[in-house]
Amino acid sequence: MEKFLSFLHRHRYDILYVFSLLFILCFIAYIFPKEDTKSILDTIENKTFDIRQNIISKDKKANKDIVIVTIDDPSYEYLLETYGDWPVPRQVYAELLDYIQEQNPKYVAFDLLFIKSLKRVPQSDAKLIAAFKKYPNTYTAINFDDYSFEIRKPPLIDNKITTDIHIESKTIDPYEYTNCRQIMPELINATSNIGHINTPKSDDGLIRQIPVFINYPDYDENDYSKKAIKNYLYMTVKMAVDYLNKYENANITDIKVDSKNNFIIGDRIIPLTKNAEAILNWYGESGMRNGNAFTYVSMWEVIKSLRAKKAGNPQILKEDFFKDKIVYIGTSVFALSDIKTVPTSKYMPGVEIHATLLNNIIENIIIHKASLPYNIALSLIIAVLSALIVFKVRSVYVSVTLLTMLIFCYIYYSVFVMAKYNLWIWIVIPLLIAFITFVISFIIKYLITSRNFEYTYKLATTDGLTELYNHRFFQEQIRKQIKTAEKSKGNFSLILIDIDFFKKFNDKYGHQAGDAVLKHVARTLKSSVRTEDFVCRYGGEEMTILLNNAKRETGVKIAQTICSTIASRKYELSPDLEVNITISLGVATYPENGTTPTDLIEYADRCLYKAKENGRNQVGFLE
Repeated sequence: MEKFLSFLHRHRYDILYVFSLLFILCFIAYIFPKEDTKSILDTIENKTFDIRQNIISKDKKANKDIVIVTIDDPSYEYLLETYGDWPVPRQVYAELLDYIQEQNPKYVAFDLLFIKSLKRVPQSDAKLIAAFKKYPNTYTAINFDDYSFEIRKPPLIDNKITTDIHIESKTIDPYEYTNCRQIMPELINATSNIGHINTPKSDDGLIRQIPVFINYPDYDENDYSKKAIKNYLYMTVKMAVDYLNKYENANITDIKVDSKNNFIIGDRIIPLTKNAEAILNWYGESGMRNGNAFTYVSMWEVIKSLRAKKAGNPQILKEDFFKDKIVYIGTSVFALSDIKTVPTSKYMPGVEIHATLLNNIIENIIIHKASLPYNIALSLIIAVLSALIVFKVRSVYVSVTLLTMLIFCYIYYSVFVMAKYNLWIWIVIPLLIAFITFVISFIIKYLITSRNFEYTYKLATTDGLTELYNHRFFQEQIRKQIKTAEKSKGNFSLILIDIDFFKKFNDKYGHQAGDAVLKHVARTLKSSVRTEDFVCRYGGEEMTILLNNAKRETGVKIAQTICSTIASRKYELSPDLEVNITISLGVATYPENGTTPTDLIEYADRCLYKAKENGRNQVGFLE
């Protein structure tokens, strides 16, 4: 216990500095708006995710068996010119589906909303519905929103397209919509391969993650009260489940979200955010511009090829172009408002986002965020390393260089684990902690160094016994006083003090008693002068006082007061012994008694000698 208390005493200033800084940081963290702070940090962290994705996507290649048939600008113009209106008759899509299915693709998915019936071409809808009934490997989309009941009465959706998801998590909170853009009821009757295509944006307008399922009420048909909440899978997830069952023998019969917010389909474990979103691993720029991304083919090429085939003419596309492919059909026209912004591409068609999710699930490379303990551990490690750099390295330049290298190494590690293990670790908070730790460590180091310097300086300039300034300090200070007084045309006084009969006192009572008397006189002298004055031990029993900006009259007056004070007090050597102590003093004033240290000391010494000649216990004067 004594050692511990001794340690606390020795390091009390260091501990005080640390706790003071921690208090300041905690106070700042307390008064700073927490929601604003979190929002800012999340925004910056998301941007670091985007940068990492842009770096690692250069080495990723999308599955070339996933093909996107796009209604691009040339196709849009071709369809308008050919059919004279938009949307085109649905028999066009039925014929398109027949043409693709003849080549035995694995799956076909329409990123198109077949809303209501087109009354101008009634038989056209029937052909599309018949095509969906004919091909069980074909999927289409539905979209949910929160339009008010006044704008649109929410449709009652057949439960055949819902999915029962076993949710064990207590924290998952999927998006819940109150309304829906109704697609043709006949289409829902024709197939259960229908999934939602809602793609909510982040606060900064980018799409980084996709809700693998959402919730929509099962309304009562009489009063539209909510009977239950139903789960609707994302269209691509629905297709991925069938893909895993058919091509990887997954035998998926149950879909669940475990207690750790993992979406489980077969052997695929897809980490979800709080809103049941999967974070996508992107393949760079959109396939419209990037050769590493998905294969795009314009719809006008497909339509011309199917027409050429009917006419027996050479086709634009190869005969087996879609064989064993997974085909998405969607738009990439700005006018049709289906262009999104993602981390790796400013302009990406929504249909390619669906393809990205499917590719991620097949390759099992969905991004998962590192756990909180893992991120905290990394933050602590980088904080400790930052502190060690400061305390172990003397050079500021080298310290800053090493910190910069540490930051770059950590950033490289964050890119590596995302590329290798699909792991998203924090960057912003660890680096912020590293910087704060670095700065605080420098402050602490500076304070400790300053205190050590002060302590060393005190040892070099202070007499160990009396705790007065020593002879060396006195010599330095008197020279400074002369220079200052010379520049300002001012003055100062020097008092030279000697304890009367000190040698006899030592011989009679011993050196320990003599030391005690020296301490007593020193305390009295310090308490008798101003803070700007200097009291020094000149040597042996002699002491000096440098009175800043003091004329001779002031110096003499102070000297006489000190002399009287010492003489008037009895000093207790022991409980049964008190002694009287007296001193003799001499005063010299700059510049009238000398302009050099030697002259002033000699004059004060002569005055002191005069005091001794005249009986001691007084201030001496020269005639």
